[in-house]
Amino acid sequence: MLDLIFGQASDPGKLRANNEDAMGVYVPKSREEARALGWMFVVADGVGGLDLGEVASLRAASVMTEGFARSSAGTSQVSLLPHLIQLANAAVHDEGLLSERRGKQMATTVVSCALRQDQATISHVGDSRCYLVRNGVAASLTRDHTLVNEQRRLGLITKAEAAQSEVSHILARALGPERFISADTTTLSLKKDDLLVLCTDGLYGSMYDEDIARITSQAKDIQEIAEELVRYAVDVDGSDNATAQVISIRSVETMAMYRGHPYRVPGA
Repeated sequence: MLDLIFGQASDPGKLRANNEDAMGVYVPKSREEARALGWMFVVADGVGGLDLGEVASLRAASVMTEGFARSSAGTSQVSLLPHLIQLANAAVHDEGLLSERRGKQMATTVVSCALRQDQATISHVGDSRCYLVRNGVAASLTRDHTLVNEQRRLGLITKAEAAQSEVSHILARALGPERFISADTTTLSLKKDDLLVLCTDGLYGSMYDEDIARITSQAKDIQEIAEELVRYAVDVDGSDNATAQVISIRSVETMAMYRGHPYRVPGA
């Protein structure tokens, strides 16, 4: 059976009184539910400069967590996560249409990760990220949905120009502004001792990938590692909210497919 532990931490930083980041976790209630439904983690970052960013991020994280809890056993996580993100987007969008919210704009990023057996599914909108730390190396599994990144992808600007851009923080996609949204989704085959880090730009923007790998690879309690990641980001910069969820894979349940149905690989 998939066995994991996790830690999470968040800090408003040095300049902001409120924290516009939000987190959610679904923990299976039994071994049977872990096999049939799995785990789900989500991090959301309310867009700064707009109204009620903390409302948008909390709404998105809550809708996704509650939606995952209500999903049917054995549901494909590749289809489930984008569906939950669409539900979260609609919830944030509709929240902004309430009479008491009239005239206020709300938006948030979201990155989510569902884990079951030996697979992880990552789905996201915006520039919150999911990192894989394997064999002491950290690599982002997500692509930032920013205008600068889109320009770089299309070959309109160079990597150096993107790094120096004064508008690198402007999002090309976020939950809330539009009624419908498109999420990017990817899958990963998990290995024992893998680490996954879900985080906001206030965290990864303050450190190199090597720092993420170094801090998460320490032989420490997983909650201490999450707190150290956030503390490091705030100490180095602290101009934004910083949030991290750290997931440590202790063992996986290797699966294979036979006539369209998964089965456990004996001895794997």
